[in-house]
Amino acid sequence: MIELRHLRTLLALRETGSLVEAADRVHLTQSALSHQLKDLESRVDSPLFVRKTRPVEFTRAGLRLLALADQVLPEVRKAERDIARMAGTELGRLHMAIECHSCFQWLMPTVDYFRDHWPEVEIDIPSGHHFDPLPALAREQLDLVITADPQPLDGVRYMPLFRYEGLLAVARQHPYAAYSFVTPEALADETLITYPVEQSRLDVFTQFLAPAGVRPREIRTAELTIMMMQLVASGRGVCALPNWALTEYLERDYVSAVKLGEQGVWSTLYAAVREETLEAPWMQDFLRTAKETSFAVLTGIKPVTRDAESAA
Repeated sequence: MIELRHLRTLLALRETGSLVEAADRVHLTQSALSHQLKDLESRVDSPLFVRKTRPVEFTRAGLRLLALADQVLPEVRKAERDIARMAGTELGRLHMAIECHSCFQWLMPTVDYFRDHWPEVEIDIPSGHHFDPLPALAREQLDLVITADPQPLDGVRYMPLFRYEGLLAVARQHPYAAYSFVTPEALADETLITYPVEQSRLDVFTQFLAPAGVRPREIRTAELTIMMMQLVASGRGVCALPNWALTEYLERDYVSAVKLGEQGVWSTLYAAVREETLEAPWMQDFLRTAKETSFAVLTGIKPVTRDAESAA
């Protein structure tokens, strides 16, 4: 018998393209995931994918089960939402703040989907806050905060969404465009363009420059990503952004990008939620949708490992 967990595992394998990342996505060890897939193959008496291919290449049987998953799993989620409404648990409020200037690429589709499926829940993204979002979350002025900078607060849980790499965007004619990576010292003579936020909330400072005791020659701020890209493309500075935020500019050959350090700088994006609302069906559905939408629309992100999720 085919079970829902089998279908979810196959979807994760298709979306990630590898057994390792699929295991992280469905919260299994790689050996447990392999065992589950072998068990499914024995149940249907057919191989489902070609081993040792990347990305994973599915057989005809595997593609048929993926088509089933695409058909069945959305209906299961719809039924779960309907049952939650029948139980009278659908009422709620979702006011959120975003400590991530480039998050709208995946957050807006998530919000649109949520509005369509949970019309009873009041959702808003207030602007013009003159207070820190995370303390405001603890004071119940907000209900969810998207952040890459978790702070220990009583009653607040941080739910990992995905891992992302910070890259340095440079003009195509910049000498660093030919490098595979740059060191912190390489930015000492550069103008660094950032969003207008505290340096303590920017990975390029906290994880790259500050540990090396390096400061850029000049710091310039810009409100919008496209403004930053225009400045970079015209040779007036460099900037560090999440890999997904640079995708469209790299595809258009507008700028170039290099790794920050030989190992790269990786960070985790979280959804901060108060404990008393975390288990609400609508909140669980929002978090689940946020993860699924992120992996559907963004490139270069990774699932959060079980160890990192436990630490959060």
